Amino acid sequence: MQPGGKIEPGEQPLDALSREVREELGVGFDASAAEELGHFQAPAANEPGHVVGAWLYRVHLDGKPRAQAEIAEMAWIDPHAPGDIELAPLTRDAVLGLIRR
Repeated sequence: MQPGGKIEPGEQPLDALSREVREELGVGFDASAAEELGHFQAPAANEPGHVVGAWLYRVHLDGKPRAQAEIAEMAWIDPHAPGDIELAPLTRDAVLGLIRR
């Protein structure tokens, strides 16, 4: 899963991402330079019959990310050969699909 979370009432998607990246990875990014990639939906990974939606952005982090808050660990994967790591449908189909382009 990517850093992120639920958008709070009255909050914009990019503001929510900024908050969540700071909480979950301990870094920030320049929101004015963020590139909106779109809104995507996919079946929820661990909730059969549910769908998850996400606004995706390309950002450049202002430091080295580190797992914190609800993130237990981080792993870098090759988007063209992710190996045997189990990926959520949104990651596998939308995120990696965008990266491969």
